[in-house]
Amino acid sequence: MQDLTDKVDVPLTGLDMAQWKDRLTGLAQELGEFRSLGPRHFSTLIRRSDTLLVTFETVQGIRALSETATPFGFEMVSSHGWSHLCLISNGDTWFRAAQVYDYFDELIDDGLFDAFEQVVFYGAGPCGYAAAAYSVAAPGATVVAVQPQATLDPDMAGWDPRFSELRRLCFTDRYGYAPDMLDAAERAFILYDPRQEFDAMHAALYARPNVTRLRMPHMGAALQTQLIEMDILYPILDLAGQDRLTSASFYRLYRARRDNPSYLRSLMGWLDGEDRAYLNMMLCSNVSARLNAPKFRRRLDALRRELGMEEPRASAG
Repeated sequence: MQDLTDKVDVPLTGLDMAQWKDRLTGLAQELGEFRSLGPRHFSTLIRRSDTLLVTFETVQGIRALSETATPFGFEMVSSHGWSHLCLISNGDTWFRAAQVYDYFDELIDDGLFDAFEQVVFYGAGPCGYAAAAYSVAAPGATVVAVQPQATLDPDMAGWDPRFSELRRLCFTDRYGYAPDMLDAAERAFILYDPRQEFDAMHAALYARPNVTRLRMPHMGAALQTQLIEMDILYPILDLAGQDRLTSASFYRLYRARRDNPSYLRSLMGWLDGEDRAYLNMMLCSNVSARLNAPKFRRRLDALRRELGMEEPRASAG
């Protein structure tokens, strides 16, 4: 089998949009297949092993989040030898386009997904919606979706004001209501912060016997970025590809939040807002003892003064 590691590791940084797409198109054609799916979508397919990772990504996300400006799944091709199908959109489209529907119909007719022992669908936000919605094309797949919407259909999700300008998109035709599309999945994992009101409401719509909802409180509105910063996103997908992802294995990895500054600042702010001074003092003490965190040290000193628990000064003699 051809060694593709060096090729998928080729960086596409420092290019303008047109150059970047041309280079990615050429790379995809060299390694496997490239398909244009209308004005705002295209796909790349690399066949390598009997584990297939299907990712949904945006042009903007790839160029902003990847150090090499290459699709997220290329890392798994390089490090794990997986096969990779990547659906890419220009902007947030939720992949609601007839050409995308037809492409998945074609993949089903060609038996693409049947050729793999393990299929994992992944996406975040609008791409998480798409990962759940299109997973119906591969019965028995595992789905990992971060902060996915269930639908933008105003009859079902009119309470979510964040994407009102995109309600013209149709969510009631093929591959439409994502929670229902998960019925064919072996298992699905929905990652969300329950303190993000609208994300939590969408997550509730995914309640199904084969769905595990993984709560990440105090992580905020950019969970994929946080997972990348904690270096646990690839291990999560690795576990999914080995059919070993569970609530327990996820939360073992998620202990990395103890060293994540964004999470710790959010937790400190929440404890302040809840007037939980003693618990906040314990948090700040723990963080100050483990990390170089001047902000937590200053807050610890202030909380000790407020609670009359200042540390005794060392005697001069």
